[in-house]
Amino acid sequence: MNGMKETVLGIGLLFAILFSSCAAQPPNLYSTLWVQTAAEYRAEALETYSAAASRLDAALADPSWTAALEQTGGYSGLPPAVILDIDETVLDNAPFQGRLLLDNAPFDPVRWDAWVAMEKAEAIPGALAFVKAAIQRDIAVFYITNRACAVGDGNNPCPQEAQTIRNLRRLGFPDVSPDRMLLKREKQEWGSEKENRRAAAAADHRILMLIGDDLGDFLPGVKNGIGPDQRKDLVDRHRDRWGRMWFILPNPIYGSWERALTEPKMGHVRGF
Repeated sequence: MNGMKETVLGIGLLFAILFSSCAAQPPNLYSTLWVQTAAEYRAEALETYSAAASRLDAALADPSWTAALEQTGGYSGLPPAVILDIDETVLDNAPFQGRLLLDNAPFDPVRWDAWVAMEKAEAIPGALAFVKAAIQRDIAVFYITNRACAVGDGNNPCPQEAQTIRNLRRLGFPDVSPDRMLLKREKQEWGSEKENRRAAAAADHRILMLIGDDLGDFLPGVKNGIGPDQRKDLVDRHRDRWGRMWFILPNPIYGSWERALTEPKMGHVRGF
């Protein structure tokens, strides 16, 4: 009998250890590993940018073509442009997420700014080839990013802009300039919503394509006070734009999709 009790206790202890080990794993461990190691992630990124590049000539040839909902009026004669997000669209920040995992640390804006200042982010697969294809066709490239302008010194009021430009140039991205790099809080009215920055680019350019990793890179009002089903309805409402003038990269690590989930998160899991 004692031997049986010891066996039962031993099995119970083993399950407790296994459960504790699983429960202790950070919530974004596997999503970070997928981005850093999965061949499938690389294939999806290359596929997205290849599909976008294949549509550039058709977009140029059609004067009525615009990807920006903010673009209205007589835009057919404007010079062409594309708009790209930066983080997880052009630059890969998985090493920053990995560092947080290794340190068992939450997101910290101070640590984020330090990572941006390192200028060490590598390019998302396919991004550089797409940008070069656009530049070769005399298509301007705008970067609308929620990297935020933090306070610098009097000579450099937005160090994050210069750091990001140097990072992109190091990777070989051509024609990167401050006037086409639109950061959050670079102007007082530029918050996390990108609508007004898209409108600024569309004021003097015909926007051929939008490329990003978050629904907010394409549509306004998708980050707060909206649920997953409403977001899916918006995607369906604009189904004719996806894969034609809107192209999205996978980002399972973070984004407005996560903020749209109410607590408890497990309540959104669907079984059969």
